[in-house]
Amino acid sequence: MKRTYQPNNRKKSKKHGFRSRMKSLGKIVNKRRRKNRKRLSK
Repeated sequence: MKRTYQPNNRKKSKKHGFRSRMKSLGKIVNKRRRKNRKRLSK
């Protein structure tokens, strides 16, 4: 049986990366900046 988490860096950065967050107007990143999050995105 194959496990659920099959790590793939390209897929991860496409879904959760900084550039993809900025594509959606950067609202998520700005919110996380306001909260003073250490990590803005993966």
